[in-house]
Amino acid sequence: MHRVAALVHAPQSTFELACAAEVFGIERRGLPTRYDFGVCAEHPGPVATRAGYEMLVTEGLEALERADTVVVPGWLPVDEAPSPAVVGALRRAHRRGARVISICSGAFALAHAGLLDGRSATTHWALAGDFAARFPAVRLDPDVLYVDHGDVATSAGSGAGIDLCLHLVRADQGAGYAAHVARNMVMPPHREGGQLQYSAPPHPAQIEGSLAPLLEWASGRLDGPLAVEDLAARAGCSARTLARRFAEQVGTSPGRWLLARRITAARELLESSDLPVDAVARRVGLSSATNLRRRFLDTLGTTPGAYRRAFRSAPR
Repeated sequence: MHRVAALVHAPQSTFELACAAEVFGIERRGLPTRYDFGVCAEHPGPVATRAGYEMLVTEGLEALERADTVVVPGWLPVDEAPSPAVVGALRRAHRRGARVISICSGAFALAHAGLLDGRSATTHWALAGDFAARFPAVRLDPDVLYVDHGDVATSAGSGAGIDLCLHLVRADQGAGYAAHVARNMVMPPHREGGQLQYSAPPHPAQIEGSLAPLLEWASGRLDGPLAVEDLAARAGCSARTLARRFAEQVGTSPGRWLLARRITAARELLESSDLPVDAVARRVGLSSATNLRRRFLDTLGTTPGAYRRAFRSAPR
């Protein structure tokens, strides 16, 4: 059982805590429970929330000593530095091998602990200027949904915390398990961390309808020779117009979206079937085992064979 401990701090954002609790703390029918979720605070007892009520937290910082993953679901006010006790607990957890992640303003706590020095990180776009000024040793990327270094990960505001948590479940348990969790939450199974967290709304004249029908059409044709030009033709627009619409509605380019869908489909086949790697590559439109291996290495840092061995045998 993978132990997850969420460190709360008054006034706690209930939504950001719920992002972690919903992904890691809910038992779901038909899905084996692989996470043990708990909440702790520096001072156990009533903890005020931003929603106008208090929640009772019974565990203290010692919970971080047993955790495999530590979540900081926001840290407000951001100009309040964590106490030496909290900083020490975060550092000790990280030093002994626990994964430490933040949601939204929680990145401020990780930065105060020095866990982000010399690394890329993100936080809510509205807090980016304050964060960059306070922590010049951190390479802040204010545009992306989340940044994952394996041992430390940060997410942008609120909803992006769900994306990060689902991404971590996928890394721990495989694409099939994560997709089951996402379906139960009525969430998209995967949003790449590099997608934009925020963009200005387009001028009304630029809105040309939802891309949802096109995405559904393309998802059902991954086994064929599908290119960006085919997507543009199906949408009845130029490739340039399609790229603009993807940036506005999906937050990434058509090519990156298409590759991400192929990689996701390949992961599911590697987990759920005994198809040879070459057959998996053809089934998802990546033409050959060599191409699939290259894409896996670029995207996931592993090979299809190693991925299959990890997730067909036992979850990490």
